[in-house]
Amino acid sequence: MAHGHFRIAMLSLHSSPTGELGTRDTGGMSVYVFELAQELGARGVYLDIYTQAKTGHPTVTHLARTVRLIHLNTGVHREIPKQDLYRYLDLFYDQLEAFRKGEHITYDLIHSHYWLSGCLGLRAQRAWNVPHLIMFHTLGAVKNSLGVGPSESHQRIAAEQLLAQQSTAIVVGAEREKQHLIRFYRTDPKKILLIPCGVNLDRFQQITVQAARQQLGLDRWDRIVLSVGRLDPLKGVDRLMEAFAMLRDMQRCCLVIVGGGDTDQPDILQLRQHAESLNIHDRVIFAGRVAQGALPFYYSAADVVVIPSHYESFGLVVLEALACGTPVITTPVGAVEQILTRPEAGMVLSDVSPCGFASALRQFLTCVEHSPRTAAIRRALATPYSWHRVTAALYAAYNELLRTSLPSAPHMPVSFGTAFSYAQNQRSAVV
Repeated sequence: MAHGHFRIAMLSLHSSPTGELGTRDTGGMSVYVFELAQELGARGVYLDIYTQAKTGHPTVTHLARTVRLIHLNTGVHREIPKQDLYRYLDLFYDQLEAFRKGEHITYDLIHSHYWLSGCLGLRAQRAWNVPHLIMFHTLGAVKNSLGVGPSESHQRIAAEQLLAQQSTAIVVGAEREKQHLIRFYRTDPKKILLIPCGVNLDRFQQITVQAARQQLGLDRWDRIVLSVGRLDPLKGVDRLMEAFAMLRDMQRCCLVIVGGGDTDQPDILQLRQHAESLNIHDRVIFAGRVAQGALPFYYSAADVVVIPSHYESFGLVVLEALACGTPVITTPVGAVEQILTRPEAGMVLSDVSPCGFASALRQFLTCVEHSPRTAAIRRALATPYSWHRVTAALYAAYNELLRTSLPSAPHMPVSFGTAFSYAQNQRSAVV
């Protein structure tokens, strides 16, 4: 195998790197996979990304000269919801193997994203006898410990436990996530690789406040608060709205919420009702789904970006906002403390109640500064997190895994129909 020209199977079953961002199952993970794929392709790595088929998509799409997106068709004539994908993993594996054998491909390494893809990757790890790297992106046990939103299934928890024990290595974007793996799944710290996520510094650049607001039709507002992300209960948008409602004297200030599907989707309708109940409906703008190319206009138009999340495994929005020169107010999640190291860049809250957010918002909105100097300070904090640097670290990890040839996982069940009970037994043995 020539150095640098190895072949990777990347698994991203439930979320395509070319999916529409901001919808319920398409967010930071899709950005991560897409940007990583572009950088790996530039290094000459042969990369096949496997995802579930969607209506109207060809089986193979070329994302770069050596990068392909491959849609696995299970024969189910609809897109399978994420919560149902586990039942179809045997079919996905059969389709993956049929494609691989039909193309006469031998992979050197597997990189899985999220636990569902990890289950597929663990089976391939055993069958192909190659290293298997996984990035969970979020952990079910952490979500359940917070008690916000629907509970994650026992199936997911057991599968993540198994993957934490049997995958070759695990990538995390933040020290906090590493500690979660050790605490909840008793993961061996030596197999956890801390490699932060990145930001596209070419795409996310500052636009003048006036130009950005004119482009978006927001120039009638004196102050703008921005939230960007999927509209999931864990994102905490409801408590941001409650905080914003406390700024009743700032009538020429609006809250812009980017994310969700079409503006008539249930998640947005529920938040609209919440805005009505708080009597802020005339100062809240639901932008819905926004293309990546338009996001810099929103970040640049804002006086402050707020991340009210209960849980983030890293916090990509922090980097995107800073790269556009905009400060951030955030809960202590992901890697935010390691990024927001200057007071000009924003604030990590200790009081994450609506009152705590309202106090921080008032402080920022009354003394906000849009000078080139402060914008440059903020952008400088994002610069070390370029995707080029992130990929260089991950590329080195790939090479190290291939060089050391760690032993393969213990025997896995022959089908996913029996994998769940196997995973539960394994989990019971270590808890």
